[in-house]
Amino acid sequence: MNSDIQLIEQFLDHYWLSSGASNNTLGAYRSDLTLFCKWIKCPLEKVTDKIIQQYFSFRQEKKFSSATQARMLTCLRLFYHYLLKQNIVTSNPTSALHHPKLEQKLPVFLDVSEVEALLDAPNITTVFGLRDRAMLELLYSCGLRVSELINIEMQHLNLNEEYVRVVGKGGKERLLPLGDIAIDCLQNYEKESRPSLLTKGQTNSYFLTNRGSGMSRQNFFYIIKAYALQAGIDKPLSPHTLRHAFATHLVQQGADLRSVQLMLGHSDIATTQIYTHIQNMQLKSQHTKHHPRG
Repeated sequence: MNSDIQLIEQFLDHYWLSSGASNNTLGAYRSDLTLFCKWIKCPLEKVTDKIIQQYFSFRQEKKFSSATQARMLTCLRLFYHYLLKQNIVTSNPTSALHHPKLEQKLPVFLDVSEVEALLDAPNITTVFGLRDRAMLELLYSCGLRVSELINIEMQHLNLNEEYVRVVGKGGKERLLPLGDIAIDCLQNYEKESRPSLLTKGQTNSYFLTNRGSGMSRQNFFYIIKAYALQAGIDKPLSPHTLRHAFATHLVQQGADLRSVQLMLGHSDIATTQIYTHIQNMQLKSQHTKHHPRG
């Protein structure tokens, strides 16, 4: 098993250098490969496609989702491709396997009134309320991923020129325009809140915790859940929900998919097309509700 762990780490180092994958992706692949290596009863070079099929049957019995299964197969394919190039194996046992069919689940959707209630929830007379309002406004104004939001540094924002530079998946950068309300909230945060949170001296992290360190994913997840409860929103909600709201509201107002794709940082426009499905679903709902023969 120790030699397997060493191979896994070598593969992850290689994959990170070649793809610029995020820490979250690397962590998921490390977990997937570790579980796989613990389950198999033979050396990696003896693994066949039948053994891998048996492993996926085992995972299905454990109620792993089809999305998780698909990620695992992608991970194994990349891993065995690496082992093949390193002459550790003589064939790739994943080459004939197919991805499981994924269910297309529409993301949780917030309408404009719900977003406004969420954004108005923080008490902006407090240091933390100013910070939280700025984070929520920036998330919704630009459709950021939560990792992009919490990794913003001082030099990434230009409030005079009204843009923010974010680093997305694979280290890809994009410049996004800032809305007027978001700019006002960010200016208030910089003036009235952030200086009070600098308990450990200067830091490049833009959004800070009460300890003066950069905001974490977990902290912000709890923050947004608390404000959703305060705003009376009973839908399952996470930071990603505001990203979905950003894209959906743009499409509803007539933005073209290509522009939305660029703002979201999607590499494939097919990923962005889910927001047209949301719009179509809402149109159907309105037709059913209001048409005499709906």
